Amino acid sequence: MKTQHSIFEQGYDPYQLLRVYTYYRVLLGCIMLLIYNSNLLTNVLGSENGLVFSTTTWVYTCISAISLLAVWRNKRTPTLQSRVFALLSDILAITLLMYSSGGATSGLGYLMVVSVAAAGMLLPAQLAIFMAALATIALIGESIAHHVISGIDTKSLFSAGALGALIFLTALAFQYVTGKIRRSTAELKQQTQHVAHLQKLARLIVERMRTGILVLNKEDEIELINDAAQSLLGIQNHKDRSANLDSLPSIKQQLTQWRQKSSTPPASAVIQNEKSAYELKISLAQLELGKEEDTLVFIEDNRAITQQAQQLKLASLGRLTASIAHEIRNPLSAISHASELLDESEQIDVSDKRLLEIIKTHTIRVNQIIENILQVSRRRSAEPTNIDLIAWTDKFVNELGHSSPLVITRHQHSSLFAPFDPSQLHQVVSNLLDNAIRYVKTSPDSPSIQLITGISTGREAPFLKIIDNGPGIPQHHQKNIFEPFFTTENTGSGLGLFICKELCEANQAYIDYQNSDNTGSQFTILFAHPKKEQK
Repeated sequence: MKTQHSIFEQGYDPYQLLRVYTYYRVLLGCIMLLIYNSNLLTNVLGSENGLVFSTTTWVYTCISAISLLAVWRNKRTPTLQSRVFALLSDILAITLLMYSSGGATSGLGYLMVVSVAAAGMLLPAQLAIFMAALATIALIGESIAHHVISGIDTKSLFSAGALGALIFLTALAFQYVTGKIRRSTAELKQQTQHVAHLQKLARLIVERMRTGILVLNKEDEIELINDAAQSLLGIQNHKDRSANLDSLPSIKQQLTQWRQKSSTPPASAVIQNEKSAYELKISLAQLELGKEEDTLVFIEDNRAITQQAQQLKLASLGRLTASIAHEIRNPLSAISHASELLDESEQIDVSDKRLLEIIKTHTIRVNQIIENILQVSRRRSAEPTNIDLIAWTDKFVNELGHSSPLVITRHQHSSLFAPFDPSQLHQVVSNLLDNAIRYVKTSPDSPSIQLITGISTGREAPFLKIIDNGPGIPQHHQKNIFEPFFTTENTGSGLGLFICKELCEANQAYIDYQNSDNTGSQFTILFAHPKKEQK
């Protein structure tokens, strides 16, 4: 069980009260000395024994001054012993001052009321009542001693008794008030601790969220930014709380446009970050609706969101295409088999053989389309690993051997790693090279196809470029090349580049197309950062 003293101290710090009371003691002693030495109230203060009054006042003032220095120096909760000593010295000093100034009728006994009130605030209940009883005994004892020694009338006994009753009432009243203060202080401390715990918990939750959180004040200074936001925005270390958005122009631009439109509901936009390899979805909202106070910025990896949506889309597409492909493949096999039988017939003429060739060609094309669709629908989930991109590209080119035009590799760094599923990367690069091989111009003086590896400027993400010297893709077709079933050839299925894009997005990478000086094609695979957590 807790002792009465520990319960008293819980949630209640008497340091400030003791410091104020110590100031009062020093001031009281100085005033007594000033009045006594100026001979203003010589008929009251020290009227019966000036030596006792003067000595007591000097000793009391010195003790109070020393106590004040100790309180200044040791700014901690005072011990119970030090508080009891201070109050006992007050009772003793006031008793001696009363005795040397004519007893209870001098009015100095009312100083006991202040000391007992201080005891009610500084001491536990039982000690406070004890101090009140001790003060009352001191008052009555002083009056009796004064009557016996000086032979003065017994009016001082009545005054001492009345003053003792007042002291007890004061002790009880201050005990009640102080008890309420202690309970309120304890409740406030508990609530403060609970609020601090909730604040710490909320901060930990925000810090560990995968969604980036950015809080801006009215001056667009960053008040709060979590680890996810730093990673998505490419910020290494954010320690300056007064930083603004000058270093994040894309977010600043979106914020300016949002405020110009006076959008109260949350607004969102997709941007390409300049400092990282992420495609970011920025959502803006006011921290308090209807008030132009802090602004809340949510930052998400749009490619991860797109990947999740793509997985759902492909799952539905897989179930649909599997059934359709099965229904198409059976009659297609029958058509192919029938055309082969007709081709073996001796009665068929030359003109009909040309028709059979058309049937075979388009049967093969339709079958290839079915294979590509099934390849997309049955694609397994990506299992990215950190691939040594330099060693992988060199090995890939060596495996090609003499089966393709001149293909070379160029590396801008001696060591480079990228997160990607190895088998899916092989499929993407093979598909891009197959397309390039159909259009390149072979030349003994320069390579037909180049595979270039490096790290992008600003984003610090690894990339792989496939550059050929072919005619390139016309400008008006470039925006459609990654769409399914889009092709510029009669024999193409239009799913090759679509599959490449799907595989890249599954590995949180990005594929882009550019004309190389209007004389060739350049496909760039921009990988996720090697340290990025795959979701």
